[in-house]
Formats: sequence, structure tokens, C-alpha cells
Amino acid sequence: MAACAALLLSPDTLFMRWSEMDGFAMLAWRGLLTALVLLGVFVLFTRERRAALRAATGAVGLTVIATQTVNTTLFSLSVSIAPVSVVLFGVATTPIWAAVFGRFILHEPTRKTTWITIFAVMTGIGIAVLTGPDGRPALSAPVMLGALGGLTVGASLALTFVLLRRASGLSILLVVGLGSLISGLGGLLVAGDTVFDGTLWAIAISGLVLLPVSFFSLSFASRYTNASNVSLLLLLETVLGPLFVWAGAGEAPTGAMLIGGAIVVASLAAYLLSESRRRAM
Repeated sequence: MAACAALLLSPDTLFMRWSEMDGFAMLAWRGLLTALVLLGVFVLFTRERRAALRAATGAVGLTVIATQTVNTTLFSLSVSIAPVSVVLFGVATTPIWAAVFGRFILHEPTRKTTWITIFAVMTGIGIAVLTGPDGRPALSAPVMLGALGGLTVGASLALTFVLLRRASGLSILLVVGLGSLISGLGGLLVAGDTVFDGTLWAIAISGLVLLPVSFFSLSFASRYTNASNVSLLLLLETVLGPLFVWAGAGEAPTGAMLIGGAIVVASLAAYLLSESRRRAM
């Protein structure tokens, strides 16, 4: 489930580029449309809505709503000012945050193979996005802000996964939907009339399909395996996202980006193969 969700989410940044909107306009559409889908499904198919609302207004529920608000807000704003690959590098730290949060909140041991995979993946992504065409570090103010935003998104995603694993009674549809709604309303408030400047069909696909389906699937998967495992699979977006943007929007990856991407894919494949063999024993 987590792997399918990560693959579905991979072209999201391409649709963001195709929309040609600024950060707050993208935030408004993505947040409000995602909320429309998730909260609509919640209302139609959840029987114990009052119990779900009580759980969502508890400490853990409000924290998940806050983390969802943070990650949806900062991702849109970061992609609007920085290269996609740089933002996704920051998001790629999700498994590290998940391992830390999981250890302290859930007291879940993190296997040595997980840490080795995280190290290998981070090395590959570092090569991919922090090396310019001439082989030297390529840093600027937008790049640094994009990386910082991506790091914060990674931490908030990891905390969301860990808390949802801890609180199995929380309605994923409700808390993720409310977080998306809050961020969308904030984006709409700032964007104002500019919210209609851009390609609406592109941002609609992102908000109505890619985000709600992938976020729900990733969050649901975190209840069946460690959050660090879900986060590792989310790294597929880090590799595939820039390739989609290259093919569809002309942001060409460097040679270092291709090499780093290959390291990430190989590391994930080896990890998944190791995990499947371990469970089969």
C-alpha cells in the first residue's frame, strides 16, 4: 500500500509545475480539494462520526491535524520558490525522523538494516540534489529555504505516521482532511483573486486524486508497519518526482542526480528484498 501510494504521489510536483500558480494559490487548491475528498468520504461512509470527532479533538488528534497543516503548507510554498529536487531531498529525511519519533514515542526498535538503508539512501539523495553540473555544491537562498521547508515537511510527515500508528482509533480521513482544510483556507486567504491565475485542471488532478489517495494510503499503511518503513518507500517520490518534472516541464536532472537516484533505488530494492526474506523465515 505504501509503495503504491508513493508511486502515485511521484508525478505530483509535475502537476504543480504545470499549474503555473504561485505557492499560496497552489496551497489553496491542493488543501481545499484534498479536504473535499477526504471529508466527503468521511461523512458518507463513517458511522460513528461523533466518536471520531471526539478522538480528533484530543491531544493526539489535534497534533496530527497540526502536522498535516504544516506539511501541506510548507510543501506547496517550498516547491514554488526552489527546485523540486531540493525540496524532495528535505522530504527524504522522513525515515530518519520516523525512526527517532518511533523510538521515543512508540519505543519501537529500529533494526540495523533500516539505519544502513537510511544512510545509503541519504547519501544517494545528497549526491543527486546538492551537486551542481560542475560537480560543486549548488546553494543559494531559494535552495536553502526550499531544503529547510522540505526538512520540516519530512519531520511533520514522520510525526503524523508515528502518531497514527499509536492512536489506532483516530479517523485518518477526518484528521488529515481537517489539516488539509486549514492549510487550504490559509492559502485562499493570502492568494485572494490570484487563486484563479494558472492551469486549473493540473492542480485539480493533484488535489482531487494524487494527494487524497496517496496521503490516506500512506497514513493507513503506517498502522501495519513501522513508520520508518513507510517513510523509506516514500523516498521513491524523491527519485521519480524530479524525473517526471524533467520529462514534462524541462527541469533537466544533472548527471549527479541520475547517479544518486540509482543509489536510492538500489538501496530500497535491497531493503525490501531483505525484509521479505526475513518475514518468510
